[in-house]
Amino acid sequence: MDVIIYCRVSTNKEVQESSLARQKEELYRLAERYHLHVVKCIEEKESGYEVEREGIFEMLALFENGQANALLIQDETRLGRGNTKIALFHQLAKQNIQIYTAIHDGELELSESDSMVLQIVGIVEEYQRKIHNIKIKRGMKKAIKNGYNPANNLANIHMSPGRERKDVPLSEIVRLRNNNLTFGEITNTLNGLGYEISKATVHRRYQEYQLIDSNKLNR
Repeated sequence: MDVIIYCRVSTNKEVQESSLARQKEELYRLAERYHLHVVKCIEEKESGYEVEREGIFEMLALFENGQANALLIQDETRLGRGNTKIALFHQLAKQNIQIYTAIHDGELELSESDSMVLQIVGIVEEYQRKIHNIKIKRGMKKAIKNGYNPANNLANIHMSPGRERKDVPLSEIVRLRNNNLTFGEITNTLNGLGYEISKATVHRRYQEYQLIDSNKLNR
């Protein structure tokens, strides 16, 4: 198994230097005991409450690129503290990353409270996904009911197979708005069709259209 060792202390004091070295030594021994291959050893001197740490982002990138599938830490507080710790545990769990600790001499054993919080976070995230998908479906249904034809957006698909359209379809925004869709519903509809667009952009483009249209009438 390919693993990453992560060591952290919170300050630059000399006494912490020995702590960092001790963490590293213990974790290499742990890796050897479990016959784990260390891909990278990351050392940091940062607060555990701080989520924006270079070492953390380096670690996550290595996992995302498939270069390792397990993490070795001295104990759970070395990864982070407070909400940062929970957020990182959740992120690693989503990537199916196993966590080993020196203090447990093996796989991490979460506290009952941390396990409960992570379960709640997972449930909330799942419901957020469901709500987002429902909003897209409702927006699409309302758009189609009001005469919108998604097939019109596929007329030139043969010219760029596999590419997502990233331009902003102003004519479609105007048409959907004229069919009494809200800016949120328009955004969800266009996102469902593959356009990467925010509600703020939809609103701004529609305002630009109104301004241009108004100028034409005043000429």
